[in-house]
Formats: sequence, structure tokens, C-alpha cells
Amino acid sequence: MDRTVTPELLDSLSPDSPAARHSRRDLVWFNRLLGNNRWWRKTLPRLLLDTTPNRALEIGAGDGALARAHRLDALDQCPAPSGWPADQTWHQHDVLRYDRWVDYDLIAANFFLHHFTAPQLAQLGAIWNHTARVIVACEPWRAPGFRSGFALLCAAMRAHAVSRHDGRVSICAGFRQTELPGFLGLDSQIWQWEIVHHPLGTYRFIARKSRSTP
Repeated sequence: MDRTVTPELLDSLSPDSPAARHSRRDLVWFNRLLGNNRWWRKTLPRLLLDTTPNRALEIGAGDGALARAHRLDALDQCPAPSGWPADQTWHQHDVLRYDRWVDYDLIAANFFLHHFTAPQLAQLGAIWNHTARVIVACEPWRAPGFRSGFALLCAAMRAHAVSRHDGRVSICAGFRQTELPGFLGLDSQIWQWEIVHHPLGTYRFIARKSRSTP
């Protein structure tokens, strides 16, 4: 199953549209049912212990729930959600044009990196090879069987048509095996990574730079 990147409908909707609101609620349920929230609660605290305070950033932060829960700064094209903490920075910016990566040691992404083509991922990786010390991501695992499973899940939870479409294309744009570090072009001489293919359909990736690397 070749990887294909197709625009997702949610990205083209006004954040305040009924369809966008419904789809974001669906995403909350998807993260919960797939065990992503539990994985982040287990994973981020131990990674943050090795990170300088206030130098962790979630990209594609969406509603800000993950960043808020773990006190990360956030980057998204949408404005900060209502009630965003004053002591956490929200960068409203296109991730491919963002220019303050040097301010952050840890980069976190939840269902976000699959939006990008191979050249775009290479662009980000070329920067992170020099600026980041930890990259952690939870993405779709690209496997044909998960499309059928996702369709059943959507039917059971009465997901919006936008969510059904975006979920299908997300699986087709997901990753498997060592594709993500390969697309990012991470230097294996300075990075160590671990990848877990979770049976519910997620691709969980943690990369750490060697402590001896400046």
C-alpha cells in the first residue's frame, strides 16, 4: 500500500463551522478510543524530564488539549483557543514557515506529520537534525485493514462525514516500519529511535539525540 497524501477536509473549513466543531469532537473520541491519550500521559512526562523547562513544543496543536495538559508551547495555523494559559506561548503560524525552532528541544506531534509530503518532511527534518533533541509523534499506521476497522468505528460513534473522509485519507498518508525517520532524514549517527505499531492502528515514534551530541 503506497503512501498518498491527500488534503483533509477539516483543514479547509472555518474553525467555527458546525462541521469543523463536530469533526474536532470526533477527534477527541478517536484519540481516547485508540489509546493515544493514555500513551501521551505515559510518554511525555519521562521525555520532559530530560528537556530544559519551557523548551517543548507541540506542532499542529489544534484545540490545544495535549499541549495544555503537559504545559507545552503550541504551534498551529489557527488562533489560540479560548482560555489558553498566559504562561504558555501559542504560535499562530504555518509550520513549514516557522523560524523559531532553535527555541525548542522537544517537538511533539499528534496525528499531524502525516499531512506532509516526503519533501516537506525532509524540510522539517533538516531543521530538527540541528535544533531538536527529542521528536515524539503518534501517527496513523498505514495498513489496508485499518480502513475497514476505521469505517466500523465511525459507524458505531456516528462520526461526521468530514471525519470519515479525513480518517480514510489519514490512513493512506500514514507511516510504517522506519519510514518516518527516513522521510525526516534523521542522521542515525546522532539519533536513536523506537517505533511501535499499535494494534489499534497507530504508529508511535520516539527519537532521541545522543547525549554526547552538542
